[in-house]
Amino acid sequence: MTSTGIRLNAPAPGWAIDADVVVVGSGVAGLTAALRCTAEGLRTVVVTKALLDDGSTRWAQGGIAAALGEGDTPGQHLDDTLVAGAGLCDEAAVRTLVTEGPDAVRRLIATGARFDTDGSGDIALTREGGHHRRRIAHAGGDATGAEISRALVTAIRDGAIRVIEHALVLDLLTDEQGRTAGITLHVMGEGQHDGVGAVHAPAVILATGGMGQVFSATTNPPVSTGDGVALALRAGAEVSDLEFVQFHPTVLWLGPDSEGQQPLVSEAVRGEGAHLVDASGTRFMVGQHELAELAPRDIVAKGIMRRMQEQGADHMLLDARHFGAEMWENRFPTILAACRAHGIDPVTEPIPVAPAAHYASGGVRTDLHGRTTVPGLYACGEVACTGVHGANRLASNSLLEGLVFAERIARTVAEARAAGAAGPVLPEGPAAVADARPAPAAGAPAGGGSRGPVPLLVPEARREIQRIMTNGAGVLRSAASLDEAADALEALHLSALHDAEEFDKAAEPGVESWEATNLLLVARVLVAAAHERKETRGCHWREDHPGRDDAAWRRHIVVRLTPDRRLVVRRTPSEAFPPVRPTSIPTPTADREPQP
Repeated sequence: MTSTGIRLNAPAPGWAIDADVVVVGSGVAGLTAALRCTAEGLRTVVVTKALLDDGSTRWAQGGIAAALGEGDTPGQHLDDTLVAGAGLCDEAAVRTLVTEGPDAVRRLIATGARFDTDGSGDIALTREGGHHRRRIAHAGGDATGAEISRALVTAIRDGAIRVIEHALVLDLLTDEQGRTAGITLHVMGEGQHDGVGAVHAPAVILATGGMGQVFSATTNPPVSTGDGVALALRAGAEVSDLEFVQFHPTVLWLGPDSEGQQPLVSEAVRGEGAHLVDASGTRFMVGQHELAELAPRDIVAKGIMRRMQEQGADHMLLDARHFGAEMWENRFPTILAACRAHGIDPVTEPIPVAPAAHYASGGVRTDLHGRTTVPGLYACGEVACTGVHGANRLASNSLLEGLVFAERIARTVAEARAAGAAGPVLPEGPAAVADARPAPAAGAPAGGGSRGPVPLLVPEARREIQRIMTNGAGVLRSAASLDEAADALEALHLSALHDAEEFDKAAEPGVESWEATNLLLVARVLVAAAHERKETRGCHWREDHPGRDDAAWRRHIVVRLTPDRRLVVRRTPSEAFPPVRPTSIPTPTADREPQP
């Protein structure tokens, strides 16, 4: 596929640098990809929106899942993942994850990550929702993400890998044949460069994380505004399964008007024996699933929401008073501190909890080597849809997915380089900087027509998008709520188009307006996919279609953006993903089968 010719309204790049590969994002997926690409001899540049250690990985509490314990096997891990994914996992992708995962964790340890150990010196393992065995490795009790981030950031700095911090990625650069040629980005005054610039590279790896900020309450940090998914759509890539947004069941409830990033109460707390109860102290998950509080997240979130509806309550309670002070202080110090900071002491009282947006199981569609439908563009981590998570991510599979598929991408990019795959055709000389912007799609009219710069939203639109999405496309959805959300989002889109025609009303290019515009595109796609899927499956819950319908809906929903800015929504003919075969890079050994 080629670029749509659609791009964010931004100044022309004023500076440019060259690389073999540019990695966008600094979580576990991005930093792992950067380290492995560098080890393969590739000139690598990391672009990150905030500081190097400020991605979503830092906030991960529970741990990383892998079959590391005695008696556990990749096959058992596969079975648990498939069950959680509610019939939509790509089994080849899951098999890749669980078989390559244990060694990937060991390489992470070799990189410098220190996991908690038991009395014999072995890695201490715990359980989380959906897992039938103890296979979750953790660090610092409940600070696993922070430890993994620390180790990877240290390795990046020790390796002297070039990093551009405080940089918001804008759009993909493509050549005349539609092949990846790099990115445009804006550095926010505190980085190595200032203003809009470009990184020229024949390979771009998106590892931008999630899009939780599309909702009012989320566990995601403020930087999670769906930038990677929006960029990929404008570049002509396909996205899949965006309707499957996982709402973490146990997020610290801070009141009915709380917005933005909310403190997470890790699944591991329930893994160690905490109980979900209502105001009367009744354990309402018992009898709903064989694992009760440790059922997959979608089932627990639905159980909480049902109880809240039945009782007219706005939260439930997580009771772990029986842990005692010593266990809270040693095993869950981060959660204990967060609760106490908000006036709650879990040692002596139950914790008020409610579901909040947590993880996007869908994203930019890739194959087992991270390749998207745009030649030279790769994606891994939460921004990608590898097929691993299906309709609902199994707890603690996200960090593992970032590790495994980042390593696979690095090998694939290196193979392409070694095989002499044709690089992008870039302008030469001084014009290279001025012309460093997405190439129009074939036949694009001069001056842009309906293509070209996207009218920007004013920064204040961000909160309105969040309100629309929370009310219409949150945990509970229906045709009526989704119609209302779609109409409201379309009104915002049309308003931006109208304002763009009157120069004095047009939003000024800048980080806040770019983020709001990205959120609007991602929100429109999510609502379109959720409206199309007329069933309840995994973390997609339709009140007007409460049953799961495998005959009609054991399918993936794929969305792409056309050059005239329309969303094309289609359903795959089966649960299998269509092949992803970019033409400008060689095909490694088996397209959708794991390598030995």
